[in-house]
Amino acid sequence: MKKLLALSTALALSSFAFVTHAAPVMLDSSSNQLRPAGTVSASGARDLSDLEDKLAEKAREEGAKGYIVNSASGDNTMFGTATIYK
Repeated sequence: MKKLLALSTALALSSFAFVTHAAPVMLDSSSNQLRPAGTVSASGARDLSDLEDKLAEKAREEGAKGYIVNSASGDNTMFGTATIYK
């Protein structure tokens, strides 16, 4: 029973940390809210950190001021999408 409680607590805390990281408040320098400007996708990442780096690079190439990761999946290599904001 203690193992089940510890596992469920760990899962709850890890999902909370991901949600907090995945949805940052994005404001530009004049404090106006940014607007969605499209999506970017990336594939071939080794892990989630690598995927996020690839999505961030593609967002910068598109001139985005921010992005939110929408999806991430994969077995041996990761792929995912992100909404970009300008």
